[in-house]
Amino acid sequence: MPTTASSPKPSTASEQGGAPLSDATASDSALRRFLFGLPGVDAVGLEARAAALGTRSIKTTAKAYAIDLAISMIDLTTLEGADTPGKVRALAAKAVNPDPTDRTTPHTAAVCVYPDMAATAAAALAGSGVKVASVATAFPAGRAALDVKLADVRDAVAAGADEIDMVIDRGAFLSGRFLKVYEEIAAVKAECGSARLKVIFETGELSTYDNIRRASWIGMLAGADFIKTSTGKVAVNATPANTLLMLEAVRDFRAATGVQIGVKPAGGIRSTKDAVKFLVLVNETAGEDWLDPHWFRFGASSLLNDLLMQRQKLSTGRYSGPDYVTVD
Repeated sequence: MPTTASSPKPSTASEQGGAPLSDATASDSALRRFLFGLPGVDAVGLEARAAALGTRSIKTTAKAYAIDLAISMIDLTTLEGADTPGKVRALAAKAVNPDPTDRTTPHTAAVCVYPDMAATAAAALAGSGVKVASVATAFPAGRAALDVKLADVRDAVAAGADEIDMVIDRGAFLSGRFLKVYEEIAAVKAECGSARLKVIFETGELSTYDNIRRASWIGMLAGADFIKTSTGKVAVNATPANTLLMLEAVRDFRAATGVQIGVKPAGGIRSTKDAVKFLVLVNETAGEDWLDPHWFRFGASSLLNDLLMQRQKLSTGRYSGPDYVTVD
C-alpha cells in the first residue's frame, strides 16, 4: 500500500543499518537512534488526509453494516470513583443486550472497569462473549512505582480481566527516557498472561505527532496487543489525525514484522457520524483486516446510545430519541 506524506515506509532490517528490529531495544541509545530515525510527520499532510477521508459518505445498506460493526467494537466503560457493583452489572447487561427491543443488535466488545470491579464484571458477563477489560498501572496518571503497577495488573487478571488497559509513564517519555517506557510496557505484558494488553499513550499530553509516532513504535516493540490514544480524562483525546497516524504505524509494523497490532481511539467520539469516519480511516489506511473487534475498538461509551438510535431509525423509519435508550 502506498504511504502518505506523513507515513514512514515499513521499517526493514536493511533500513535500520542492517539490524533487526529487536536490536532497536538493546540499549537506551539504540532505541533513541531508532525512534529519531523514523521519518518526521508531515502534520499538514496528515491532517489534510484525515479531513478528506472524513468527507466520505456511505449508503443505507453500508450504513447499517457500519452501525452494527461499530456497536460490536465498543468498550463500554465506567471509570468513576462512584462506581458500584450494581452500576457495573447494569452496564454489563447493556453490553450483552444493547437494545432489549431488538435482539438482533450485536453485543459490545467489552466492558471496561477498575480492577476492583473486574470480578463483578466477569461474573455478570460469563458466557456472553463480551470481554472484561480493566484499566491498571495507576490509571489515569500512571504515577506509581513499577511494583505497584504490576500488582494492579496481577489483581485485575486474577479477578477475571481478559484485557488490560495500561497507561505509559508520560513523564519518562517526555523527558527522553524511552527505554524506561519500553521496559515498563514489557514488564506489564509479562504479567498479563493470556490477557491482551492495550497501551494508552495519552496523545493529548504528548504534544507532537512525532511523539505519537515514537510512542506507537515503543508500544509495539514492547509487546502491546493494542495501542490506544487516550484515557478520556484529559482535554484532547482521540482525533481523526492522531488515530490515522497510529493506524499507519500498525500497518507499517505488520509489514516489517508480520505481527498485527490493534488500535483503540478513546474519548470524544460521540456520534454515529464520527464512528463512521473512524471506520473509513481504518479501511483506507490499515485495511479490511482491522475492521474487526479483535483489532479495532472504540473507547466511547456515550457513542453506543447514538448508534442505537440511528439503528432504530434505519429499521423503523422513525427517530425514537434518547428516551428510548438506557442512560449509562
